[in-house]
Amino acid sequence: MTDIAIAEGANLRVDRVRAATVRHALDVPLQFGRWRITHREFAVVRVDTVDGASGFSYGLTRDGPVAAIIARSIAPVYEGADVAHPSALFRQCRATAHAVLSSGAGLRAISLVDVALWDALARQRQQPIVELLGGRPTPRPVTSIIGYPAVMTPDQVHEEVLGLVSQGWRQFKAPVGPERELTIARLKAARAAAPDGWVGLDGNYSLHDIDDVVDLEGRVRDLNLGWIEDPLPQGDAAAMARLRERIGTPIAAGDDQGGAYFPDALLATRAIDVLRVDICANGGLTGLATVVEKAKVAGIPVSPHMFAHFHTRALDGLGVESYSGEWGIPGAGVHPMDDALEQPVVVDGVMEPLAQEVGFGRVVSPRWIADQTVDDPQGALEQLPDDVCVN
Repeated sequence: MTDIAIAEGANLRVDRVRAATVRHALDVPLQFGRWRITHREFAVVRVDTVDGASGFSYGLTRDGPVAAIIARSIAPVYEGADVAHPSALFRQCRATAHAVLSSGAGLRAISLVDVALWDALARQRQQPIVELLGGRPTPRPVTSIIGYPAVMTPDQVHEEVLGLVSQGWRQFKAPVGPERELTIARLKAARAAAPDGWVGLDGNYSLHDIDDVVDLEGRVRDLNLGWIEDPLPQGDAAAMARLRERIGTPIAAGDDQGGAYFPDALLATRAIDVLRVDICANGGLTGLATVVEKAKVAGIPVSPHMFAHFHTRALDGLGVESYSGEWGIPGAGVHPMDDALEQPVVVDGVMEPLAQEVGFGRVVSPRWIADQTVDDPQGALEQLPDDVCVN
């Protein structure tokens, strides 16, 4: 793995590692093929150090037992550890239960703990995470996730994109609709509203097979889509490579994956044009550094999956030169835990850097969480530090 260079300083001694689960019920369920989403569930992770620093992270559970895995398989390794570099403890912990922590819900769990420990280190040193990593905050292009819920009509999508264009947005990504014809009509509506903009399609793993994707891509090729994301269920890089040979639209994939062969299989088979990354699912900040370096060596650009409060700061800190941030429209159900946090300032398609406060900044909204269904048996959300909270 790639080591992240940081200046030497006092070690951290981990006191407690805790996780709470926060569930947000969606007003309108999301339907992607057979995948029906009635809620968005997040794990909020807290790492407390002996000297009083507290680091935080959050991410989607995808309905996996993230909090339980943290309590059973990760906290016993982290608690009491004397930490000079968070990456070393990440590797040590994963090696204790590699079968569990190398993929799926287990990798999500250790990813979130890793992010929270990096946050704690930056807060202990009173530095923004970008500064701790040796980078600098930089304005970046940004993509708005549109068309949620996926039953929005083409006219509604058209009006939504027109409104976003007037607010300075220039890049837009829509999910597949519940029906093929609706998907196509929605993409056409988005393109009509933004004739010179970037428009992408998120397949959400819901397309049936290679021929199915080829048919859809052929019908929308004249729209000049920026990419088709996650067109096939994950796990078969060779099939994705065959698909890439048959279509003219770029393929993006990887954000919801991870594990012992990520991203190596996608890169080795030349299955993708853009590598999607997710700090909450690909191995935390420790794993993100490795994934970004592998993509750079392969000559493949990276694109982060939502979580802009973490991704833009982490990628800027790691010195990634070119990427676009990604944002869900508040209230649409795309990523509701972000809705109460700092929102982007966008000018002609470019997002100004988010506030550079200590650590990853203010990534918890107690007021929003109070309105959700919360399972917090260890009190991770009690006595929250002021510098992590949105007022």
